[in-house]
Amino acid sequence: MIRSITLAASLGLCLLVAAAATQAQQASPPAATAAPVAAPGVALDAALAGAWRAPADVLRDRYRHPGQTLAFFGVQPDETAIEITPGGGWYADILAPYLRAHGHYVAAVWDDAITGQPGYRYALNKTLREKFAASPDVYGQPDLRAFDASAPQFGPANSADTVLTFRNAHNWVADGNAEAYFKAFFDVLKPGGTLGVVDHRAKPGTDLETMKKSGYLTEDLIIQLATQAGFVLEDKSEINANPRDDTHHPNGVWTLPPTNSHDAADDAKYKAIGESDRMTLRFVRP
Repeated sequence: MIRSITLAASLGLCLLVAAAATQAQQASPPAATAAPVAAPGVALDAALAGAWRAPADVLRDRYRHPGQTLAFFGVQPDETAIEITPGGGWYADILAPYLRAHGHYVAAVWDDAITGQPGYRYALNKTLREKFAASPDVYGQPDLRAFDASAPQFGPANSADTVLTFRNAHNWVADGNAEAYFKAFFDVLKPGGTLGVVDHRAKPGTDLETMKKSGYLTEDLIIQLATQAGFVLEDKSEINANPRDDTHHPNGVWTLPPTNSHDAADDAKYKAIGESDRMTLRFVRP
């Protein structure tokens, strides 16, 4: 008799515990589960293979190596990355979709409200805005962040994981304001953030005036500009090297594709060379 009462009491206690657990589960809604972040390689491959990329742009992958370059710079799909003056959007077509779901793509563009700038700046900004507006399903809602080229600033201090600049630094050197750009990169990056630089590479020892005229810069000059701003050179890569380019052309780097500023009779010659020899440097903000 005692054993029966004990078993009944135990069974009753178990039922009470189970009922309490059920009520607790019903009272607390299940925690929201964020969509998983795709592995960088998978997400980047998907962006590179996107049907929105123009065939002519895809053909340039053999010269610009976007997948390898972004992997070298360590761009992650869930970070804030700022691309400096993306032009018509060659790299934006990769970066914005890559960062759309979990990250934040910032296109730093020339301020349209400032008059008297070269006309191409307004035209390229218009092209980029129209591209993004036409396909929000592809690009999401990129942040077009306007800046004044005479006093560049790219956002709140310590707010970006990565700053990327592709074939821009030679313009800043020619304009005499490269130091201001590199200081602004340092300011906007978080400690430990990455600055990735790709630009046309001059032969070591090339003088400054020749660099300004030709559009080719020495690695030493870029490293000097970056380190003066506070960066540390973390690594360099030959991903975008082109040994066929001797850097000596009648109209500087613009002689070569894709600008092709040369006589029609020389077209085959410069096509055989391809695009410029380029440095690829990765800096870190301490």
